[in-house]
Amino acid sequence: MADGFSYNEAFSRNIGWVTTNEQEILRNKRIAIAGMGGVGGVHLLTLARLGVGAFNIADFDVFDIANFNRQAGASLSSLGKPKAEVMAALAKDINPDLDIKIFPQGVGKDNLSDFLADVDLYVDGLDFFVFSIRQATFAACAELGIPAITAAPLGMGTAVINFLPGKMTFEDYFQLGNLPDEEKALRFLLGLAPAGLHFGYLVDPSRVDLANHRGPSTIMACQLCAGAAATEALKILLNRGKIRSAPHGLHFDAYRGKLARTWRPGGNRNLLQRLMLNVARRRLSKQFNVATTP
Repeated sequence: MADGFSYNEAFSRNIGWVTTNEQEILRNKRIAIAGMGGVGGVHLLTLARLGVGAFNIADFDVFDIANFNRQAGASLSSLGKPKAEVMAALAKDINPDLDIKIFPQGVGKDNLSDFLADVDLYVDGLDFFVFSIRQATFAACAELGIPAITAAPLGMGTAVINFLPGKMTFEDYFQLGNLPDEEKALRFLLGLAPAGLHFGYLVDPSRVDLANHRGPSTIMACQLCAGAAATEALKILLNRGKIRSAPHGLHFDAYRGKLARTWRPGGNRNLLQRLMLNVARRRLSKQFNVATTP
């Protein structure tokens, strides 16, 4: 233990919203987070401040100046430095007793079993467009009985879906399969946010560049993701409150001041979802001249 650090004192202000016994439970939990960028980095710091005691984190990238608008570890002092190492250091500055295992090559099929070893919960922090490894990670969680959370930053809000052991799986809900990335992007986006609360205030659609896997983002959305995901993590790890899982979801948009509880039985196979996907394909093809596959 670092000089002057006391776990009980550091996280004493959590007590009241959690019991002393529950805080000790969180101290002995391990959470895996793939991706240390916009949402993943804030997930780590938020969960560290909640008092979670162990993490597996993965990221192969380094910080650059384009990350400054939204990524917790992005600063002049971290330019060119590995995201996973920077974020691990920031988390250990909060709790020097943390047990953090770093996967500096990112997460892939060759190290997925090690990444998820002894994990109590997985929180998705991967880049929006990283579909194949996201599919593999959620599939592994389902096979291993590990609960998983995805919280997507959308505009100035967040959409959150839990995937719990024995319940509807990520693949059953999103139906991504081996489709082209453009189609996966549409299915992932519309599956995450059937209510579409973020639609309508994108002031410059030209900044959405599916071909180059780029899109606009805000720090507000990333921070809302972390707050929502950490709250779901607390409920799952402590088995407290009502925990909704796919095909149920939650979408909160701070810009519009709206909250929607979504329910899409069958996920993207749902008739309403299929209609929304068809509309989105037509609009995307017309606006950006992108060919999509139904």
